[in-house]
Amino acid sequence: MKITFKLFATLSDYLPPERQGNILPIEVPEGTSIMDIVNKFQLPVKLVHLVLVNGKYIKAEERDTYPLKEDDVLAIWPPVAGG
Repeated sequence: MKITFKLFATLSDYLPPERQGNILPIEVPEGTSIMDIVNKFQLPVKLVHLVLVNGKYIKAEERDTYPLKEDDVLAIWPPVAGG
């Protein structure tokens, strides 16, 4: 199934060169979880802070079991500080 994977700020460095900015369409097997994607792209878990699927926040304790579906948009941000 096809999903859209978006990484923001410094996390975008973990996307392969063929990406379109910070966006990468990817094919994943049915039943793939958010953490499956995090592990596939070798994202440091401590940097996986804000996670949205189709604009809905997914709590850290749900990310291991949250099943992605066809055409989902998975967006991940690292912790950010501002002033």
